[in-house]
Amino acid sequence: MYGDTTTIRALARRLREQGDDLRAEADALMGQAEAVHWTGLAADTMRLMARRHAGDLRTCATLHDDAAEALDRHAREVDHIKDLIEAVEHRAARLLHRAGGVVHALAAHVVPDAVDHWLDHFEPPPHGSKEWLDVHLPSA
Repeated sequence: MYGDTTTIRALARRLREQGDDLRAEADALMGQAEAVHWTGLAADTMRLMARRHAGDLRTCATLHDDAAEALDRHAREVDHIKDLIEAVEHRAARLLHRAGGVVHALAAHVVPDAVDHWLDHFEPPPHGSKEWLDVHLPSA
């Protein structure tokens, strides 16, 4: 089976948590820099550097959020593909089940159709394989 979306979503959640941690770190850095009772050129430079570092931390947090959103989109797409695979597998199973119910004596007197031809040559891919997306099912 392709793509464990539970794991993908857990990674996205961890990235968001890390982004929140980075924002909290930026806030703490600014709070500490502003709380220092120090004046002068060096103090101003320290506060400027703290603002720059806090800005960089916030940028990094936003990138974490963007990565988390990309992972969530990927998980949705993986779920969609898995649903498509399952749908093709079920349609093929229904065709195979119906074919198994046909009495062979009667089938010998019937002109083969597209389904019969498909059944004669069909080799199912492994369960859950993305190869199911390449299976062309006859219309029943």
